[in-house]
Amino acid sequence: MSDKEPEETPRDIGGFIRDLRRNARISLRQLAEQAGVSNPYLSQIERGLRKPSAEVLAQLAHALRVSTPAMYLKAGLLDAKDNPGVLAAIATDPELTVAQKQSLTQIYETFRRENSRLKEEESTDVDPVS
Repeated sequence: MSDKEPEETPRDIGGFIRDLRRNARISLRQLAEQAGVSNPYLSQIERGLRKPSAEVLAQLAHALRVSTPAMYLKAGLLDAKDNPGVLAAIATDPELTVAQKQSLTQIYETFRRENSRLKEEESTDVDPVS
């Protein structure tokens, strides 16, 4: 098992989003509209019942006026061993549209997951005859 408890991550990010929303003094409905997500979905995220995608986190970060990398860190998408420079560069590039940032982030995460999966397969498929 890893040091992180996966069950805790959605609750942590949900509480973080709820606190940011309350500090901004906006309603759940207003934030959902600004972020382009449904009111019930945002409510589920805040209560820790759903784990938002990187795309939704970026939309929420934009609506709450916080940095996307900060949101990713809180959600556990980035940690000390990751290279936050890539996601931070994508999130803060003024030349990219929100849609382009979301696409690049999804592609990057897909490549990382695939590489991780391949590394796991290689470590379990050790060929004793070389």
